[in-house]
Amino acid sequence: MILKCCNYIKRYTLPFILVLGTMLVSGCTGTMNDTTIQETAGTRTITDMYGRTVEIPLIIERVVAIDDGFVEGLMYRFGLEDQIVGIGGEWVKDYTYSFETTEGSIYEYTKGMNPVRYLIPELADLPVLVTTGTAMNYETLASLDPDVLFLRAGASAYQAGNDENLQKTIQTIDSLGIPLVILVGPPYQDEPTVDQISEEIRLVGKVFSRQEDADTLARYIDGQIAMIRERTRDIPEEEKPTVMQLGLSPRARQGGGAAMAWGGDTIESYFIEEIANAKNAYKGSGAFVVISTEQILTIDPDVIVLPTAQGYHPANELYTAPYYQNLQELTAVKNQRVYALPWTPMNWAKRLEYPIEALIIAKAAYPDRFADIHVGEWTLDFYQQVYLVDEATARELRATQWLDWMEEEGF
Repeated sequence: MILKCCNYIKRYTLPFILVLGTMLVSGCTGTMNDTTIQETAGTRTITDMYGRTVEIPLIIERVVAIDDGFVEGLMYRFGLEDQIVGIGGEWVKDYTYSFETTEGSIYEYTKGMNPVRYLIPELADLPVLVTTGTAMNYETLASLDPDVLFLRAGASAYQAGNDENLQKTIQTIDSLGIPLVILVGPPYQDEPTVDQISEEIRLVGKVFSRQEDADTLARYIDGQIAMIRERTRDIPEEEKPTVMQLGLSPRARQGGGAAMAWGGDTIESYFIEEIANAKNAYKGSGAFVVISTEQILTIDPDVIVLPTAQGYHPANELYTAPYYQNLQELTAVKNQRVYALPWTPMNWAKRLEYPIEALIIAKAAYPDRFADIHVGEWTLDFYQQVYLVDEATARELRATQWLDWMEEEGF
């Protein structure tokens, strides 16, 4: 395996590689149909995922990313993380989470973070240009003088359903003369899928003249999803379990509900029905839908997975927290079929780690079909393949996503 340290060698020859790569690009073919590259003196022209033609410099040294960590993860893999000068969103924080059990014991989880925040700790010191519900700080953006700005539609700062805000942002950034590359994440698509994530990876690879590496990564990630689909594709409808993504949100409880649910028109439902080939137990529509204890008991899913909505939530919280004792008669609770998803703060549009989430859901639904896969060990290999790190670093990444429960439970 080529480890991450090898990428640092590339950095010292970057200008030569970029110039050589762009000389040869006209003879290369990519796998992304809608993205083209043309060259002029000192610049390249690409077509981004919003259909915009963007002129970017041949040599890129300063990058701003408004995307909750998606591009930053790719830049780490490419050995270009030192070029990041500004970010968007609050995902770079360290998080702590705790809850009290019915016996009075306290479970506490510390140092939870997005994997990229662990890999690039310097991100926490960079300017944050925009957060959910706030406007872009254009004065700071201009002062950073980026060579390229990536904006991912569907990330926390630019969520689906607010296209007017995105259009105004595009116009303002264009007026500043900053090359802007738009990515389109799953929530911003008409029908949310993960299929375009590989296209996003390849587009970012083209911007940095890392097409071959980006294609290798995209094919690896697609291969993991294909493996899950292959193992679950022939299950008869009557044998499919009902699976519910249940957000144990304190905000929901404060508002008189018990938790949150995600309907059939969401990317969360897509993971259950289109990747794991199970049934979404919640038949409504919309995301972050507050539901009552009575509704949850009526739905009574076979399997419950706990997304990181409004904080991290381990299975033990549903089993032992006093405010969930009225849900102990649920089939999933009685059968101990409740599973925590990775801690991925501000993961609106799904990042490079999304196959981990998909595999947890699939094995939770069909343990027999994935009996030969220890997801905890598989996750270590996944980090090594995606981020080109060693096993020790992969173990740290698993811990930061609060996934060590898989090792402890043999999942």
